[in-house]
Amino acid sequence: MNKVLLYNPVSAIAKHRVPNSLMNIAASVEGMFEWVIVDGNREPDPYRKIAGYLATGEYKYIGFTVMPGPQAKQAIPFAKRIRREFPGTVMIWGGYFPTNHYKVVLNSGYVDFVINGPGDHAFPRLLRALENNEPYELIRNVIYRSGDKVIKTTKEDLIEQDTLPPLPYDKLAGFYPIEKYLGKTYLGNRTLAYHSSIGCPFTCSFCAVVPTYEARWKAKSAEHVYRDVKYIKERWGADAIEFHDNNFFVSERRTVEFSRLLKPEKMNWWGMARIDTMDKFKDESLALIREAGCKIIFFGAESGNDSVLKQLDKGGTQTGEQIVRFAERLKKFDIIPEYSFVLGTPAETPEKVMAQIEFDIDFIRRVKAVNPRTEIVLYTYSPVPTEGSELYQQVLATGFQYPRTLEDWVSPQWERFDMRKNPLTPWLTPAMIEKIRNFETVLNGYYPTVSDIRLNTFKRKMIHFVSGLRYRANMYKYPYEIKLLHRLWKYRQPEIQGF
Repeated sequence: MNKVLLYNPVSAIAKHRVPNSLMNIAASVEGMFEWVIVDGNREPDPYRKIAGYLATGEYKYIGFTVMPGPQAKQAIPFAKRIRREFPGTVMIWGGYFPTNHYKVVLNSGYVDFVINGPGDHAFPRLLRALENNEPYELIRNVIYRSGDKVIKTTKEDLIEQDTLPPLPYDKLAGFYPIEKYLGKTYLGNRTLAYHSSIGCPFTCSFCAVVPTYEARWKAKSAEHVYRDVKYIKERWGADAIEFHDNNFFVSERRTVEFSRLLKPEKMNWWGMARIDTMDKFKDESLALIREAGCKIIFFGAESGNDSVLKQLDKGGTQTGEQIVRFAERLKKFDIIPEYSFVLGTPAETPEKVMAQIEFDIDFIRRVKAVNPRTEIVLYTYSPVPTEGSELYQQVLATGFQYPRTLEDWVSPQWERFDMRKNPLTPWLTPAMIEKIRNFETVLNGYYPTVSDIRLNTFKRKMIHFVSGLRYRANMYKYPYEIKLLHRLWKYRQPEIQGF
């Protein structure tokens, strides 16, 4: 029986995170195939480690999990080299990048199969078919080439998460000490990264999750999540949790039940939510969530402009006024709202694009005025290939094109593109990008992020003081003095907690 190698390419930050997606795949093949994990975040020379395994001749199958940006930048040359040096290896990719860009991935000639969404069933079924020379055309959630055609099998219904096997933490500890995955963050000294659900029941037109899960969501029960968290706390000493679900707070009932269970454990935690969903939560629920240790919640605010929210398909229920009101509401519960905004969406003219950017800059200042503790994360809009989306059709009409080869994705500009910081979109000018980035610098100097645990009180006061005149006077151009302090102190801008 051939063995399986699972690879987690290096991430730009948050290197303390457990490779949860690969752990799910490892759990799915446990007992059927022997497997090893190579974590690029833990290896000084990850390719050497991979090649050492492949050189034994025992590992025919290699699975990569690939997110856009730094992971794709490393995965692409590694895959190319593996195909050249170990041509008998079967290469299988999963994750948002290959799911959204499967044609360019498969046309590269390095990757044999793409897992289209969850691989808990698809991956082991595909391996069994390959191992036994059986047909795989009817295996769901698989994309592959057949001659000149790309074949995309039907999607599987989302699996009931409580039925899945437990993640093999003890076996992972044989490769890398679990303690190394419990990082020091704003939440605690030994912070665990965990997924309690998959998918999201909404269809935002800018979100990479939508093509993968198609507005579906499945979650582990509150009791199941609590048991897992308590096990890692007692086994390895975790004292905080980052829930990297796409939307942890879909169900008020599940959230409340989990909060009641976790409250005696005295663990801080963080998760992602929608404003229009949590705004419906009862006050008692929000109070309990905070009492149970939830310190900060990430929300996709996106824009204060209702027409832009509609353009982004924010479900039709979120409004600019609600965004402001909810930030103010959370003050009384001592929960920090972490609001992300997506600036630079396409419009009919450059003047309208700039007007939308300036509107949201003023709107963000308004949010800060009602709740100064609100963390602001700024992105520039990067298109996502969402079929049937009016916004994506509008993007294509501008002449925008993705790279035509996998190698082109390795270039620095396309790496930055999928990090949503400096996209190569036809409707954004350098002046627009500069305005967004300069405002971000001044804003986050005047309101230093709480999540940068390296920034002491003196540094916070100093950077706030230096940024004060600019912020109060709406002067954002050439903030060189603030950038100098950022560089000297290695100050980190607010971002999704743990990412």
